[in-house]
Amino acid sequence: MKLYYVPAACSLAPHIVINELGLNVQLVKVDYKTHKTEDGRDFYEISPFGYIPLLELDDGTLLREGPAIVQYLADLKPEADLVPINGTFDRYRLQEWLSFLTSEIHKGFIPLIYARLAGTYGTETAKPKLEQRYSWINEQLAERDYLMGHYTVADAYLYSLTQWGQAQWLAPTYQTNIHFDDLGNLKAWYLRMRERPAVRKALDIEELK
Repeated sequence: MKLYYVPAACSLAPHIVINELGLNVQLVKVDYKTHKTEDGRDFYEISPFGYIPLLELDDGTLLREGPAIVQYLADLKPEADLVPINGTFDRYRLQEWLSFLTSEIHKGFIPLIYARLAGTYGTETAKPKLEQRYSWINEQLAERDYLMGHYTVADAYLYSLTQWGQAQWLAPTYQTNIHFDDLGNLKAWYLRMRERPAVRKALDIEELK
């Protein structure tokens, strides 16, 4: 299998999951400016929209969309318990979390990342809404270490998004700085995530601080 990724992008989530599971997956870096893969191919020829992450299976089948990819990867090793069993209510609860993260957190960052194009909307409207969503997540973490009580792919996805607001190399340029000094549960969760060996390995490979 191959995972096409851009350093620090949302593709960090499946990268973390791959490390957690110890899967043999080839990482293929894509230049987000030129849309060229590291071996010189035009990424648009592989993925028409140019989106990452993209998972290519051994038979050439392509799987797009991060939430689908992390579930597929985790189902390869169900004993790792990174996703609940299909058909259980907990699996639907996981999908609820993944949908929330996609629509409310992932999309919530977009106006901040492209603040120069979005104008004042990014800072005056989008940022307060995003902070409100993080405040709610902080409440959900009040009596649990991870989003589902135990570690799942949802935590990997949330981490990949949350690091956008904490990275000093990104925040000054894109106005993505989302701080949680007053959100103790979220801060503890974030620090807990950073200590996971699978997360540290992904950060090292993608050369992130």
